Amino acid sequence: MTDQTFKLPDLGEGLTESEVLNWKIKVGEHVALNQVIAEVETAKAVVELPSPFAGVVQQIHAEQGQVVQVGGPLVTFGDQVNTQSSPETGKPNEAAGAQRTPTLVGYGAPASTGARPQRKVRNSRSSAAPVASNHASVQRSVTRCTPPVRKLARDHGVDISALAGSGEDGLVLRRDVQQAIDAGGQVTELSRPQPLTAPGTGDRHVKITAVRRATAKAMVASAFTAPHATEFLTIDVTESMELVQRLRSHPLMKDVKLNITTLTVLVVSRLLQTHRSLNSTWDEGADEIIEFGSVNLGMAVASDRGLLVPVLKEAQGMPLAQLASALSQIIEQGRAGTLSPAQLTGGTFSITNVGVFSVDAGTPILPPGQAGILALGQVKRRPWEYQDEVALRHTMTLALSFDHRVVDGKEASEFLSSVGTVLHDPAMMNIFI
Repeated sequence: MTDQTFKLPDLGEGLTESEVLNWKIKVGEHVALNQVIAEVETAKAVVELPSPFAGVVQQIHAEQGQVVQVGGPLVTFGDQVNTQSSPETGKPNEAAGAQRTPTLVGYGAPASTGARPQRKVRNSRSSAAPVASNHASVQRSVTRCTPPVRKLARDHGVDISALAGSGEDGLVLRRDVQQAIDAGGQVTELSRPQPLTAPGTGDRHVKITAVRRATAKAMVASAFTAPHATEFLTIDVTESMELVQRLRSHPLMKDVKLNITTLTVLVVSRLLQTHRSLNSTWDEGADEIIEFGSVNLGMAVASDRGLLVPVLKEAQGMPLAQLASALSQIIEQGRAGTLSPAQLTGGTFSITNVGVFSVDAGTPILPPGQAGILALGQVKRRPWEYQDEVALRHTMTLALSFDHRVVDGKEASEFLSSVGTVLHDPAMMNIFI
């Protein structure tokens, strides 16, 4: 077979790059069709890449930790070992052909020279060149660790190059990273020269992950493209809380996780069918506003990888039990980091629950391409007017941000008021929904 190069495919809507987390192959290895060859991290998920070719790995074009653009080369395959490439680096190695002996299948062991094997001398991690002066560059050796340990450190914001490995020859082990995580990410024992900063500052340099980079780009693009406006409404949700309690005890709901967020998702998904400007997008290129027929609700989830927004597709047609089950599933998957790129695209309206962090309210930023996002504050008992008296009632603040190009203040106010009315008195659901 002629050499074939596997290029990074498009892994999801709008994704233009991925970071190579770890390789599961090496140069000279025979790979089967659909064998997983690498894990890459996109802005939305960690994805395993299966090989579209069967053959021998001739060259690996990207290192672990390198960001590759969609369409960029990843691996070149052939039908025999490339004697011009080193298995460790994938770079030319003129002596490789003389060291491997062709056999019936693949290549055999190198011919014996009669000499005793020589142990490869590793550079000590403590042999890095010292800082000669305040203007000299700092020379560091490469930190040795396995890909899962490196990923663990990156996910928790730990600078793995600052860790003193407790393994053989300074190998950084999982327990070394875990100790740094337990200590709040602060490294107390360094095996490399200190950065040229004032001592005792406690500075920590955190690598920007693919998720954080994508979130930053999206938020900047949204903030400086769509004119945001936000409205707030504080409501008495005591009756909704009581309804949730009654539903939890119903036999049909015994295996369903219900809370005020679930009820709000139900109300919002139904109301967006009549308040269609909130479930729309501004299409600059086509010079039109697209009002979506389906309600695909994005639910903001805080995970170890950063902020993720899995999408609940066709939410407008789901009954409460199905809605609650699907909602619980995507939230759990988001926290576990097992969402696929397809589950993180296609949202038409989003909900974020800042109340889980004991926050009363916030000003949410619109996800790019969406005209509305609703933030739910914490449910808190406070003195409230009730039947002409002051009583302790369960209250919650709603914050609606909207794209003022698409949604007028009147439309946004009516939608927010309708959500508040139903959550205040669930019996009104038959009128508004």
